[in-house]
Amino acid sequence: MSNRSDFDFRVDGAQIFTGALKPCIAELEAALIRLPRNDAGTRIYQLDAIKPLLAKDGDIGAIAASVLGAQSRPVRAILFNKSPQNNWSLAWHQDRTICVKEKREVSGFGPWTVKGGMHHVAPPFGLLARMVTLRAHLDDVPATNAPLLIASGSHTRGRIPIKDIEAIVGCCVTRTCLAKAGDIWLYSTPILHASDAAVRPSSRRVLQIDYAADDLPGALEWLGV
Repeated sequence: MSNRSDFDFRVDGAQIFTGALKPCIAELEAALIRLPRNDAGTRIYQLDAIKPLLAKDGDIGAIAASVLGAQSRPVRAILFNKSPQNNWSLAWHQDRTICVKEKREVSGFGPWTVKGGMHHVAPPFGLLARMVTLRAHLDDVPATNAPLLIASGSHTRGRIPIKDIEAIVGCCVTRTCLAKAGDIWLYSTPILHASDAAVRPSSRRVLQIDYAADDLPGALEWLGV
């Protein structure tokens, strides 16, 4: 397992932007204060106060736009709040679904699920491969507070069958994504990732935002943020 800080987005599928959130961290915390405090994960929709920060020229969104270009936009946001009361582990997996406004049958999209009352669907893998995910850290995440683990380079392996995930992880270098409050991590959305339960759990609030530049085909529409 590697803890080196010299991540390269193209090679590893991840990169840290140290302190990028600091200019707006107080503003972000104030906007999120009304959300449930004890939920492990809260899906965010139509929270107007954070939209300027997530826009392509915002402190957070500009990082996604640096990869995806001018058409970059936030398409899903979740606030994770790991704590002594909610301290869980996450097995190795790929994020495989997107969130849309309504269920519309389109070739290549499926199966469908409903999470938090919102429609999710697995798209063609090429769409996921063109997306990025940002994790904006509101708290410190040392090695004892359940940092995200990634399988370096796994974002280049395509859609990985569940039965093959363990073998692919074994072929990759596992890297640990430590963070300070105010750091933002950039990931390729389909990268294999996991996390252990915290050894010494404390507040570990992370705002995770998926970004895309693609329009969806047919009558499908991104739900957005």
